[in-house]
Amino acid sequence: MLFWAIRNAVARAHGDYGSAVFSQSLAVKYLNTQTGVVFLRCRKSYYRVLWSALPFINRLDSRSHNVPCSLTCLHVGGTIRTLQKFLIRYNTRQIQRLLPHCRTEEERAEVRRAVMSCSVRELEKEEEEEEED
Repeated sequence: MLFWAIRNAVARAHGDYGSAVFSQSLAVKYLNTQTGVVFLRCRKSYYRVLWSALPFINRLDSRSHNVPCSLTCLHVGGTIRTLQKFLIRYNTRQIQRLLPHCRTEEERAEVRRAVMSCSVRELEKEEEEEEED
């Protein structure tokens, strides 16, 4: 769903050129629906083409319903490892920002669980599986 929304947005924004550039090089590497974090992979020389198409995605179409969304680039990195390090720093800031607004201990636990659910170990397992393929 997200993959096709991105490919369609690139095609609308950049035409045949955008479609050709990302026909083989675009991949959704990680998606966390609770935190709204997505890792996208593309060729280094074309990341700006992808970046420029993200604001044109305002909903994800599913078979049964449309889901409103907004995509913003938080970080551009060269490797999964640098993205993991950024995500750890980003999640720490998010926790520090959100915890003071929680009223109960249950809310605090839910915030911690949601933000920390994007584990580095899970990403490393996915990376190892991809290398085996």
